[in-house]
Formats: sequence, C-alpha cells, structure tokens
Amino acid sequence: MSDAQVAYVGLGSNVGDSVQTLRAAIDALGDLPETRLLRASKLYRTPAWGRRDQPDFVNAVAALDTRLDARALLDALLTLERSFGRDRGDGSERWGPRTLDLDLLLYGETTIDQPGLHVPHPHLHERAFVLVPLTEIAPEAVIPGRGTIRAARAAVADEGIQALP
Repeated sequence: MSDAQVAYVGLGSNVGDSVQTLRAAIDALGDLPETRLLRASKLYRTPAWGRRDQPDFVNAVAALDTRLDARALLDALLTLERSFGRDRGDGSERWGPRTLDLDLLLYGETTIDQPGLHVPHPHLHERAFVLVPLTEIAPEAVIPGRGTIRAARAAVADEGIQALP
C-alpha cells in the first residue's frame, strides 16, 4: 500500500455496447479497493487507431484517488478488463477490437519503467483519443518529462473525435 495518488485511467471499447460498457467500467473503477473515483470525462467516439479495419471506439478518461501502488492498480485494471470479457491473449492482437481496454496513463507525477508497467503511458502525448478526454478533466496535469496535458493536446490533431451526448 502506498500514499494516496491521483491516477488517470484511459478507457476504450469497440465491441458490443461500448457506451454501456464504459459507463459500467467507470462505476466499477470507483469500487476498486482503496480507490475512489474523482471524476470522469464525457464519452467520445473516436476513429480506430493503429489498425483502422475495425469499428470506431468509444473512449473516456477517469481520475482516481488511490492508495494502491501502481502495480497493484494495474493488476486491478487487468482483472476488471477480464470481468468485462477482455482476453488479452498473447498480445498479437495489438490495437485490435476489444470489449474493454483500461490503460494506466498517469500515476501522480511518477515515472515507472518496469516489465509490463510503463508510466506515464509511453504514447500518451501522441494520442488525441486520450488527450481530448484527459484535457476535459485535468488540463494542468503533468506528463513527466513532457509538460502539461493541455500542451500535449495542443500538439495533436482532433482526428475526427466527437463527444457523445
């Protein structure tokens, strides 16, 4: 267990009822042990990234106050993904369709580089589908070594991202 940290989690889905899945997943994040949901962004429809031969995604970002250390939080996120039917398999389907994807984007202002755990998320500063919802809820949060979320967001194109009602 560690001191409380604010962690940001990216959520995405493009299989099944993605809107309902993300709403339920956001609620479930607040039920993680030693963790409280602080706020969540709107939901956004975003074009597929990486592999474009798949349906659009629905994405969001949630801010958590957690006493879990980063590894324990990541493990809890992976367990939550599995409870929503996500099978990461052998990793060969990178950027492919998924029922639920949960990414640990930031953990306070900590930098972590361990097998299977990289914080900040290595591509956070390049991905509008994460930066748009993250800017909505935490524009002044800092990406260690890169600057604020607001500055990173200003450097990437919208890529057809649309807020959902």
